[in-house]
Amino acid sequence: MRLIKKRLNLFLKDNKDARIYSNFDNLLKHQKPDFIIIAIPHYLHFEITKKAVLNKLQVLKEKPFAITLAQARELQDLANKNNVQIVVTLQRRFNPIYSTFFQLIYKIGKPFYIETKYCFYTDKPNEGWRGKKELAGGGCLIDMGYHIIDLLMWYFGLPDKIFAEMSCAAKEEIIYNAEDTAQVIFKYEKENIWGSLFVSRVIPPKQEYINVYGTRGIIHLERGKIERYSPSGELHESLKREDSWPSAAQDQIEYFVKVIRGEKENISNPEFHFNHLAFIEAAYKSAEIKSYINPKELLNP
Repeated sequence: MRLIKKRLNLFLKDNKDARIYSNFDNLLKHQKPDFIIIAIPHYLHFEITKKAVLNKLQVLKEKPFAITLAQARELQDLANKNNVQIVVTLQRRFNPIYSTFFQLIYKIGKPFYIETKYCFYTDKPNEGWRGKKELAGGGCLIDMGYHIIDLLMWYFGLPDKIFAEMSCAAKEEIIYNAEDTAQVIFKYEKENIWGSLFVSRVIPPKQEYINVYGTRGIIHLERGKIERYSPSGELHESLKREDSWPSAAQDQIEYFVKVIRGEKENISNPEFHFNHLAFIEAAYKSAEIKSYINPKELLNP
């Protein structure tokens, strides 16, 4: 709490005209904003989003959309009843490098394997709310992994089978229950495509990429770069973009404004994120029972 007050005071020092509240209820008593941006720990998302929607505030929020499918369904119902838009921030969707994927995928023939990886090293994976599953809803999979899962949903949709293994073992003699490393195997039965998702916040070096292997070539996608290779690994074409994140952040806000004005369709609405949470819940359930799970069955319990 002292650290929060210190940061608030520093912010006020540079922004003397800003009105700051340390309690959301107090803000609602004194202000009637048109919209709210929610960027808080996972365990606070649901109640704050719920209050915002019940007060008919348009919502732009950080991922994950929710930490359970049940929460997601409740928020969707409330948003529909109150005519409120909820938009989740997913900056990769506003980066031209990632949308270029759709222009290249048809050039590599029939995809048969997807390799995804997102990892970096932090010395204290157990500290704070991120080290507690009951607060975060999980560990690295639902947190940083949400971005890669979003790309999978965007490019390929929800798979038919998921098998997962996870660990909380990166620190000796320290107990925590939010996974620091997760490996997920998934398969699209009809398309005969399978793949792997590896996420870790304790394994260096920092890496984030997707490789899609097809019968006539390979797509390699990472921050700021997308490349197409021949089946043997020869580079055929490449597109790079420097300094893309600041632009993506601004583009998201402009898109959000257009959504709440009714000028754009909400492509990141609550129902869309049911797939993300079904993938995540299936992975956690699989790791628990040591068996494959069909995430589509979780959508229609």
